Order: sequence, then C-alpha cells, then structure tokens
Amino acid sequence: MKLLNHSKTIIAITTCVVVAGACFTFQQDEIVDYSTDVKPIINSKCITCHGGVKAKSKFSLLFREDAMGKTESGKPAIVPGHPERSEMIRRIKHNDPEERMPYKHQPLSGKEIDILEAWIRQGAKWGDHWAYLPVKQIPVPETDPAKRYNDIDNFIIQKQEEQELKPSPEASKETLLRRVSLDLTGTMPTASLAKKYLSDNSPNAYESLVDSLLASPRYGERWASVWLDIARYADTKGYEADVGRNIWKYRDWVIDAFNTDKPYNIFLTEQIAGDLFPQPTNDQYIATAFHRNSMTNDEGGTNNEEFRTAAVLDRVNTTWESLMGTTFACVQCHSHPYDPFRHDEYYKFMAYFNDTRDEDANGDFPLLRQFNDTAREQIAQLTSWVKSHSSPDKAMRVDRLVRTLQPSMYSGGVDSLKNALILNNNGDLLAKDQSFMTYRGVDMENVGQLIVKYYSNSPTGTLKVFLDKSDGPLVVSKKLNRGKEWQTAIIEFPAQKGIHDVYISYLNPIGRKEDEAYFSWFSFTPDLPGAGALEYARKKQLFKKLILQETDGTPVMVENEPSMHRTSNVFERGNWNTKGAVVNSDVPAIFKFAMPKNAPKNRMGLAMWLINEKNPLVSRTLVNRFWEQLFGTGIVETLEDMGTQGILPTHRELLDYLSYNLMHSWKWSTKTLLKQMVMSKTYRQDSKTNPELIEKDPYNKWLSRGPRLRLSAEQLRDQHLQISGMLSTKMHGPGVMPWQPDGIWVSPYNNARWQTDSGENHYRRAIYTYWKRSSPYPSLIAFDAPQRNICSARRIRTNTPIQALVTLNDSVYIDLARHFSLRLKKEAGNTPASQIEHGYELMLYKKIPKDKLEVMLTLFNKAKTTFEKDKKAMKELAGKSDPDPDPSSAAMVVVANAMLNLDEIVTKN
Repeated sequence: MKLLNHSKTIIAITTCVVVAGACFTFQQDEIVDYSTDVKPIINSKCITCHGGVKAKSKFSLLFREDAMGKTESGKPAIVPGHPERSEMIRRIKHNDPEERMPYKHQPLSGKEIDILEAWIRQGAKWGDHWAYLPVKQIPVPETDPAKRYNDIDNFIIQKQEEQELKPSPEASKETLLRRVSLDLTGTMPTASLAKKYLSDNSPNAYESLVDSLLASPRYGERWASVWLDIARYADTKGYEADVGRNIWKYRDWVIDAFNTDKPYNIFLTEQIAGDLFPQPTNDQYIATAFHRNSMTNDEGGTNNEEFRTAAVLDRVNTTWESLMGTTFACVQCHSHPYDPFRHDEYYKFMAYFNDTRDEDANGDFPLLRQFNDTAREQIAQLTSWVKSHSSPDKAMRVDRLVRTLQPSMYSGGVDSLKNALILNNNGDLLAKDQSFMTYRGVDMENVGQLIVKYYSNSPTGTLKVFLDKSDGPLVVSKKLNRGKEWQTAIIEFPAQKGIHDVYISYLNPIGRKEDEAYFSWFSFTPDLPGAGALEYARKKQLFKKLILQETDGTPVMVENEPSMHRTSNVFERGNWNTKGAVVNSDVPAIFKFAMPKNAPKNRMGLAMWLINEKNPLVSRTLVNRFWEQLFGTGIVETLEDMGTQGILPTHRELLDYLSYNLMHSWKWSTKTLLKQMVMSKTYRQDSKTNPELIEKDPYNKWLSRGPRLRLSAEQLRDQHLQISGMLSTKMHGPGVMPWQPDGIWVSPYNNARWQTDSGENHYRRAIYTYWKRSSPYPSLIAFDAPQRNICSARRIRTNTPIQALVTLNDSVYIDLARHFSLRLKKEAGNTPASQIEHGYELMLYKKIPKDKLEVMLTLFNKAKTTFEKDKKAMKELAGKSDPDPDPSSAAMVVVANAMLNLDEIVTKN
C-alpha cells in the first residue's frame, strides 16, 4: 500500500513536470515582438554601452545590420535561430561578474533572458517602433451606444472597462459652457452666446455652441498662442543684445490661418517652403518666418557664420521636435542612442535648410518688404510686363528682387578684404581709401546692374567693380553720393557673361582720415528686357522707384541661387568647425518610404515628405498636441518624444484613428479634429472625483472623469480681462506693452525701455504682448510660458507661491479687480450681496452657494471697516479708475480680487 502511494506520488510529480515543461515550451514558442518585448530590454539594459554613442567591442544594437555583424572578436554576438551559439546569450547568462553582461550592473531577470533567447531562436527579427510605422485605418471598437456620443468614446470606454472603471456623468451646462469656451477660444463666451446656449434646451444646443466658438475670431488667437511656442516666436532677436525684430506679421498670419481653418498640410508647406512656390504670395513668404524666428546674434565680435549655422541647426531640431514629436538634436554629435537615426542623417536633413540667404546679418536679411496696395499693384504690372516680353522665370526673378532685394551679398560672404574690415566682425563692410572687397564665384550671366546699399561721408568716394582680379576688366565706376543717411544706388553696366570673382573697390582721392563708406549689401542682377525703348524706359523708371522705396520688412526665407549654393558637411562630433564628409539633402533611411518620387531636393521636397500620408509622425504629433491642450496630458504624454524613450501611448489605437481621419476623412482640418474631441462624451464628463477614481486612476490616465487643469498664462490673463469688462477685441498689429514695472528690461547697447501703452492697447489679449526673449512679460513667465529661445513642444505645468502672488498682488490684476468691482456696481446695484451674486454668475454662469456668499460678505465687511479707519489705503486700493471712492467701493475691490482668485476661476473644471 505504501509502495502504491509512493508510485502515485512519483506519477503525480512526473505529470506536473511534464505539464510545467509544456507550459514553458509554449511560452518560449510565443511570437516575440521586437518593439514591445525586446526593444525595452535593449534600451534599459544594453544600449548605453552598445548603441549610437558607444559600441563597445564593436557591438551595437541600434541597427540590425550592426547587431548581426562581426564584433571585435571576429564573431557575431547574435546568430539568428541559434541562441546557444550567440555570444550575447552566453554573456548575459554567465556566472562570472567579470564576464556577465551588463557589466557591473544587475543581471537580467530570467524572464528577460527567456525573451531574448526566444527572439533569437525565432530569427532575431527586427521591428520598427510603433510611432515609425505608417498610420493605418483603425476599426472602431464596439460598445454600448448609450455610453457614447462619437467614435472617440468607444476607444476610451474599451480601456476603462479593462481597468474596471466607468465614465463619469456629464458636467452641467454651465461647466461645459466655460470649459469649451476657454478651450476653443481662450476666453469666456460673449454674453449673448452664453445666454443663447443656457436657454436652449434642444438636443443640438451644445453642438451649436461649439460651432459658434469655432467660428469666432477669438479661436485663431487662442490656438496661435500654442503654435507660437513651437515657432519660438518673439519680438526680439535673442542672445545678449536681444534687439527688436519686426516679425509680428507672422504671428498675425498664424492667427488668420487658424481662423480660416487652413488645412494643416498647407499650413505646414507654406511655413517650410512658402518662398518656393512658383509665384509666392506675400502671405506665403510671411509664413516662412516660422524658421526665421530662430535667434540672431548682433553682439559685436561674434562670427556670423557660426550663428548662421546655429540657426540652421535650430531649424532642424525644431522641425523634428515640433512637427514630428521626435528628439533629433542629439544626432548632431553622434548617432541616436536609442532610435534608428545615424549621425550623418542629421546633416543630410540639415542640408535642406543650409541653402537659404540669411547669414545672421544685423539687418535680419532677407526681408519681405511691406508695400501699400498701390505699390503691390505696380509690382504686379511690372512682373506681368516682364513675363510677356521675356519669360516666367525672368518675371519671377524681378518679382523676388523687388519684394525681397534678393539675391544679395553681405559681409559674411566676402572672401577677402584689403584696407577694409567687417564692422565689429559681424556687421557691415567698412571701407577706406584704396580698399578691395572680394566675392568669389559670382554669377554674372546676363547681369547688367548693381544695386548697392551704402553710406558715405566722402564728397569724392568712388565705387569700382573689376572681374577676376583687382586690375581685371572694369565693369563699374560710380561716384557715391555723400549723405547723412543710408542710400540705395542702382548702377547700370553692359550685360556680362559667365561666373567671375568680383573685386569691389572703394577709392577716395582726397584721402581724409575721417572719410569712409559703409556697405550693407551688393546685388548683381539682370536688367529688364529691352522691349520697346519707350515702354522699357517707363518700366525701368517704375522698377527704380520700387527698389528705392524705403519700407518696413518681415524676415523671411529665400533660397540661394545655384551659384550661391552652400556645400553641406557632417560636423565631426557636432563641431561646426570640424567638417567631415560632404552630404546632400535627404531624410533618415527609416522614413525614405514616405518621400514622394517627384520631390525636389529642397525645402519644397521636404514639405512634400512631411505632409505625405505615409509620414508616420506629423499627423500623430498634431493630434497628440491638440489632445494635450484639451485633456491636460497627451495620448503620448511626452509630446516632444514619441520615440522609444518616450512614454507609451495610453490609447494607441485612438491616436491612429484620429490621425488617419485627420489626413483622409477630414482633409487636414484642425477645426474638424477639435470638434470631434470636444463633442465626445469623454470630454463632456464631470471633473468631480471620488476615492475610487483617485485609487484606480489618480492622474486621469484612463479619462474616467473630465479635465481639471489650471489655466494657461494666456487664458488666465484673457479671462480676467473679459470678466472685468476690459478685454479689447482689436486684432493684429505690432506687439503691445501693457503695464509692467520700470527696470525689468536690461537692454545692452541700445537702452531700449518698456514703453507702457495706454488706452485699448493696455487691455489686449496676451498673444499681442511684446515678447522680449531675455525678459518676457513677468506674469506670463510665472504661469509657465517659455522664453522662446528655442522650440517648446509643451509647457510643464507648475504650482508655485509666485503664481498666487501674481494674481493677488500684481498691479495688472489689481487693476482688473478695480474694473470688475466698478462693473458690478454698475450692473448689480449698490448692495454688496447683489454685486457678489452677480459677479459669481458672470464668472461661472451659476448662482453662488450660500456658504461662499457669506464668506465674501464677511471679507467685504472686514475690508470696509479697515478702510473706514484708513482713508489713504482706501484711495490707494481704489486707484484712479474710481475718482470718488468710499470705504464700500474699496472693500468691493478686495472682494472682486478674491473672487478672481477662486479655485474655480484659475482652473478649468
């Protein structure tokens, strides 16, 4: 009997072993996915020694061809199909800590080793990261129709059910009114729109509200604020001098683009390559200021080529981070440590931006000149005449010359100087008597005129131009006019042929020490077509008039002429002074599939690649950014990095569903995308929480409740302006300067000061506030606005005491509290209770709870008692906005200020 029992035990144990073995074999035979199973292990445990920066023992796991290649020992570390012959597996399983990998770190877990062994046994198949695969059409999950308003809800509910969560009920109409207004327009709704919505009990009331908000001019201002962070927009150039930059027309272009719902693919194309359209409009030129927002260094002694190069690198990094949600900057110095981007691919991409005319010049050239309507009509007539008497190409060149004064040569392009110098090493050319300034390889084919911007204080100074050598053929000899201001001269000469080295000489026979000339730029251009002497003379006169007209200008992108082409090189270790191999324009190999076959090798080709429906990153990045603006966190939290080191998406299928529809069904319409989001039941949930939600979904990762977020810097200011009744609806124009204390600005060299505006400009929306990079508007910075020296893909929300001090004590917010109190007095009678009740309804569209009313009345009475005893304090708080204050009116300022600081007001609930 005992023997029988023993036999049964042996059989039972044997059975368990067989079953366990079968289970283990089954797990090993499961298909291992490289991206989800293998890549996380490699990135966390291996890549620091065997990746883009380091490849110890000549073993790298960044690219498959490297991983499968021979190592320093001459043998491959990975033998596909044979983990038992793979050195990598032997080393990670080794018992000797001197042999085991990862070296001097914790060994891999048994599960991690099993995954790697199974992966190699299955052929060590490589795979691309999810974000680098094309966006595909995603089927909508099935769910209970009662729980949804649109397809977004199906995806959200599916994840909630997996987490054993339920959606929250819909928020009140009053809450939704404020929430969606702040989200879509950045301000409170107009009184008429609010009244219409709150009194409309039809099923379509909310959708009608959304449509009205999307049609509001305020919509473009709100979403342009988001884009300006990406575009690093500022009204100054940056660096130490940080002098002013006249680029506000770009900001206005962005506002108008959002308001007109310019399709996102066109929106991007015009910003990347607007100047490369066959006949670019002014707006298309202005759009290219997106990449002229890069900083320019006017500090004396700096090297223009160094900072031109820095601007080009900034454009590369901005394009990847802002438009494609990918960290690319580190590839400047070495291959990417974690993602499949090689070092030389950075510079191939840089070549797209390396051939533009800007050179870190003090004048911010090239500039799109701002003509009035009459002059614009004259330009159209001139170019039409040139086209009819010559060719479309010649007409385009004349049009570009008149509008941008390009192509021009600046001091940065000079090859050699004799008895002349570059002012401050980075400014204009300063010439004395018997000076020579040499430019190499100038295209003189059919060139018959020189346009030059200069200043001369000599009565006898003469400009001469020789070809090929300093005593070569004389092309130009022109006495320069003496004057107190800068002048532009158009000097004609016989049409030339070929490409030449050009020697520009300045001669001053009198030779006084104080006599000198400054040259800003030179432009060698073809003459107008000589068709009909009389008509030619008229058009020539018009051409000169337009060229000589003094205008303001907006910095824009203009491509080099072929003869001015810049060679692009790899920078060894990222050092611009250490040039490596020559490279041509291209995108990383992993994304070649998205490059259209007919794409030119310039920025227009780059734009075509960006907006191609096969590009896996652009649509995902936009959807993710808009989602983050509405819900507080992106579907991929790391907006700036959807790569392998970024945080995984919470709702990957939803991200692709929205991205695919954005490109195909919605034709890149951002308004349609936003409407889909705000119409969802997910967005309309109440934001109230409870212990269960906090335990299961503390950060609202699974969207089990509505968004509850502190307002952005711009939303906060604009909301308070509107509540106080002071918000100006004036749009566009140069940056304005609302109140800030004197002395905040420190402006070396030019002593620029903050000139506080008055009247309407004092109360304009935050997007119009003048933005100085070295000293942004203080209250905006306190609420997490960036400096905009570089692209900011997202703002990280903070919670600091300084923020409370701003809204409680900043003179701007005290001023708005005064106006709010006056508004309450005017609209709600003289009793404190009626004024407080009215104010609360103005802010939140609902009646104030009794306990809050009592708190506010108590505050009012205490303040009134204080001011009855202190008339000076009463007058100081009431300010100039109330010419006849009394203790009650001053006390209501205190209450109004407190109301504007309520948690419900500074957050979006």
